[in-house]
Amino acid sequence: MSTELEKTYSPQNVEDKIYDFWMKNNYFHAEIDKSKKPFTIVIPPPNVTGQLHMGHAFDETLQDILIRYKRMCGYSALWLPGTDHAGIATQIKVEAELREKEHKTRYDLGRDAFLERVWEWKEQYGSRIINQLKKLGSSCDWERERFTMDEGCSKAVKEVFVNLYNKGLIYKGSRIINYCPHCKTALSDAEVEYEEQGGFFWHIRYPVKDSDEYVIVATTRPETMLGDTAVAVNPEDKRYRHLIGKTLVLPLVGREIPVIEDDYVDKEFGTGCVKITPAHDPNDFEVGKRHNLEEIIVLDNEAKINENGGKYKGLDRYEARKIMIEDLKALGLIEKIEPHDHNVGTCYRCKTTVEPLASEQWFVKMKPLAQPAIEAVKNGSIKFVPDRYANSYLHWMENIRDWCISRQLWWGHQIPAYYCDACGEMVVSKDEVKVCPKCGASMHQDEDVLDTWFSSALWPFSTLGWPENTADLEYFYPTNVLVTGYDIIPFWVARMIFSGIEHTGKEPFDTVLIHGLIRDSQGRKFSKSLGNGIDPLDIIKDYGADALRFMLVTGNSPGNDMRFYIEEVLAARNFANKIWNAARFAKTYLTIDKVELPEKLEIEDKWILNEYNKAVKEIRENLDKFELGVAAQKLYDFIWDKLCDWYIELIKPRLFETNTDKATNISAQQVLCYVLTNTLALLHPFMPYVTEEIWQSLPHDGDALIIANYPEFSEELVFDKAGKEMENVMALIKEIRRVRKEMDVPASKKTTLLIETENEETYKDGTAFIQRLASASEIVIGKIDTTEGKVGAITADAKAYMPMGELIDIEKEKARLQKEIDRLNSEIERVNKKLSNEGFVAKAPQNVIDAEKQKREGYQKTLENTEKVLEDLLKL
Repeated sequence: MSTELEKTYSPQNVEDKIYDFWMKNNYFHAEIDKSKKPFTIVIPPPNVTGQLHMGHAFDETLQDILIRYKRMCGYSALWLPGTDHAGIATQIKVEAELREKEHKTRYDLGRDAFLERVWEWKEQYGSRIINQLKKLGSSCDWERERFTMDEGCSKAVKEVFVNLYNKGLIYKGSRIINYCPHCKTALSDAEVEYEEQGGFFWHIRYPVKDSDEYVIVATTRPETMLGDTAVAVNPEDKRYRHLIGKTLVLPLVGREIPVIEDDYVDKEFGTGCVKITPAHDPNDFEVGKRHNLEEIIVLDNEAKINENGGKYKGLDRYEARKIMIEDLKALGLIEKIEPHDHNVGTCYRCKTTVEPLASEQWFVKMKPLAQPAIEAVKNGSIKFVPDRYANSYLHWMENIRDWCISRQLWWGHQIPAYYCDACGEMVVSKDEVKVCPKCGASMHQDEDVLDTWFSSALWPFSTLGWPENTADLEYFYPTNVLVTGYDIIPFWVARMIFSGIEHTGKEPFDTVLIHGLIRDSQGRKFSKSLGNGIDPLDIIKDYGADALRFMLVTGNSPGNDMRFYIEEVLAARNFANKIWNAARFAKTYLTIDKVELPEKLEIEDKWILNEYNKAVKEIRENLDKFELGVAAQKLYDFIWDKLCDWYIELIKPRLFETNTDKATNISAQQVLCYVLTNTLALLHPFMPYVTEEIWQSLPHDGDALIIANYPEFSEELVFDKAGKEMENVMALIKEIRRVRKEMDVPASKKTTLLIETENEETYKDGTAFIQRLASASEIVIGKIDTTEGKVGAITADAKAYMPMGELIDIEKEKARLQKEIDRLNSEIERVNKKLSNEGFVAKAPQNVIDAEKQKREGYQKTLENTEKVLEDLLKL
């Protein structure tokens, strides 16, 4: 690695070089090392169809920060990567390509030839997102990369399916499923998104047979009436008791249907009469089972009316609806039409309105599996961060229905069930079954595939070798932290938890770190339709991966959405440049070749070491609490304000060897090098590229920053007394600068400084700093006999006066002091309000309350001093 730093930091010249260095030295690989504790994160596998988007960048940045931190803390840290086969998404992609380029459908090719095309597509494009993750700096163990349809994961899928089937927890049955007519497949409940849509309640008259009487039913989906097989009323509803058992004539169809009694009907809602369509409504399906009603399916797999719909056959559901309403109006059977907004289920992928449909499908029986998974969260074995998302998880799990796992697709894990072509015998087996064990005839495999989430649910342990008891599984499982968005808690998180407990007897992870969504600067989701998408690779190309990473984590708090502002990326890039320039300055004056602290420390050295030590403690505490955004902000504040803007300025005379003695020059180098290299280690998980490049150019211990030790808090670096004294000197310098700026006095104009304080030694020790950094020509420390004709700069610990004649006129100074008094009074009032707020005092941590009290005390002292200066000035 080069030991020189270019004049300006260019991410384009650094990042690929650094990543290659890490890869060649195998730094991402996690070894099974019994002397170390393991720390494992499995990547939420991106779809093999995917391209890196801002959500990926956010998700992977958080994971990479955690894995780099734990690696530097001495863990055997495994970040296990891979991709998901993404059944529907991938099949749609390949079918579209086939249609556009060859004007063919998958049926023209046949199943085997089509699947060959999908595998070819996967080989061509599947590594795209992996390469993009590498550009972000992801330190995954690429040697362990997995795919949900690789041999090992496929073996695990079959093992789980057969085991659950043998336990009676997987079954095949007719149930109401969510069907997407666009994707032409069943969907699980988690794959249905609900949105409010405008619609109508159509109130329709159903005539009673051989009578002038009729009942009125209300529906939002009148096309489904073609499949009605009853009308239900509540047995306690006196209005309709005389009709129970009688027959109605179904309008437009002429089919005779019974009036039945069922407690499901709410007699207070609507007319108290409910049309029952067992094949197209989940509640009606259950009513139909109780009353042994026929299930009449009236929609085909494209949501068109089928042969059971009479003259409406072949019409799209919405076209049929229009014509049927007109026909009902012509027959005088529309009682009334009411506008009605209601929640409508849509496909999570294509947004098409789904149809509830009775269908023969495969299901997982969820209640027995859900209970241990509920208990794992309730008893604290698995923690959600933030914990409010545990409620979302528990609500889903406690109200869960059986999971429909079959999909009418070709790409995916084909269901391991085999049917006899002669006698219909069914065999579920991990191994292919060609001959019927009952009659000896040939068998064929179920054509459906499993829900993509079925294999994803096994990801934490299937990727480590399960069902074999591998060394990886024994050492790295259970994993530690799952990082994911709140939007896939029911899709993925819940299913991994119950799967892990059921199949391994262990929770798959102990912590679920939930993050929010990335939105644009206006708070909108990124979408093609809005045209507001931002390509992370473009940001990386223009500003560097470190800038993007730091922007994504700064200000972020677990579980909350965040907005993307390009200005914040620019600020993060400027931060990288600030560190780069500080390092180049340091290198100009460094003659030492190793990192060690001197025996003798000056006051400014003790101050920066004390501040650095406090930063280490706070940053580690926040990383351990998963408050990555807070940790990043503390790093930013320490580096920019304390290290660059203050310490480097304070030690410049010591670094300029001609102006100082050799001992203080070397000690300044040593402290600067120690703080700088260790601060780079603190920052490394957040901004890995720039920190590694700079660290390699400075004196250092070890081969690479990525495997260096993460700094730890040290009692030996606690210098609270010296730190406080230096802070007081700096506070006075800041106040003098502020006063001079307010009075438009240029920095080049030096003036005498008269300082009055109870802590004279502190300011005598700091004379050189004050003189140089506060533009003082002379400093006098002691009792000030008179403040006549002088301008004051007042802190809680000292008062500094500058002769008015060397600055500006008295009237302007009076106005400035009055303005400062008003500001201080306002601050005191604000703190008093906060401390008198019972809610704040009850909820805030004690250290926060103490900090507010200290602020108030400082404001009050400064106010007293400022009022005294103004009082003296008014006497002139």
